[in-house]
Amino acid sequence: MVNLNRTELREKVKEVYKKVAENPDEKFHFEIGRVLAEKLGYSPIELDKIPQKAIDSFAGVGYHFDLANINKGDKILDLGNGSGTDVFMASFKTGENGKVIGIDMTEEQLKKAVKLSKKAEINNVSFEKGYIEELPFENSSFDIVISNGVINLSSEKEKVFKEISRVLKKGGKLAISDIVSEKQLSEGIVCNLTNWASCIGGAMQEDNYKKAIENAGMKILKIKTNSQYQFLSKSAQGATKDFGIKSISLVAQK
Repeated sequence: MVNLNRTELREKVKEVYKKVAENPDEKFHFEIGRVLAEKLGYSPIELDKIPQKAIDSFAGVGYHFDLANINKGDKILDLGNGSGTDVFMASFKTGENGKVIGIDMTEEQLKKAVKLSKKAEINNVSFEKGYIEELPFENSSFDIVISNGVINLSSEKEKVFKEISRVLKKGGKLAISDIVSEKQLSEGIVCNLTNWASCIGGAMQEDNYKKAIENAGMKILKIKTNSQYQFLSKSAQGATKDFGIKSISLVAQK
């Protein structure tokens, strides 16, 4: 890993996702919104249950609820909850006896998610400000951890996976979608903070990504490629072609 200023990286990511929360009609390197969600596999019927302003700012990269297989009463953690689309989706699946907690470092995303949950009276969810490398939860707290297009934004992915394993119950599952690369990225791409914030520069080589999960004490059960996910800008598309940057979804068990 090249030397990156973690504080500068986090601020750049916050800057981008503040815009995603507040101005979803702006142009980004990546697609956002309901059209994207349906393209990735989200059911229109299920999306209709979710506050539409949350979906407007949806910036996921895949669909993994089929892999998560959520049961009624499950306690679920969403890493990088954004404006709440996946938290709300999980809340309906786990039911009133379950609980979904979202954690995010971007204040504007959190405010939007909290406001929408209160307005829609979705009572089995909560949101906390924090970092996915330093989860503020006790060991063995969750049945399932989910995340969508977020772990690639961290410069400490091995630490993230160890934290996930720590907060999962034995037998608990990790169900995520994320951006990885077939080839190791060049230093020029990795050192560009704009590339990181756009889900490109932080793409970990796929074999190393899977190894980091296994080294944290989890076994990958299934993995799939989300070929329907595409970057929008020419620079992002170029990097995708050169290094095999792609979206994957997977499920792993502790």
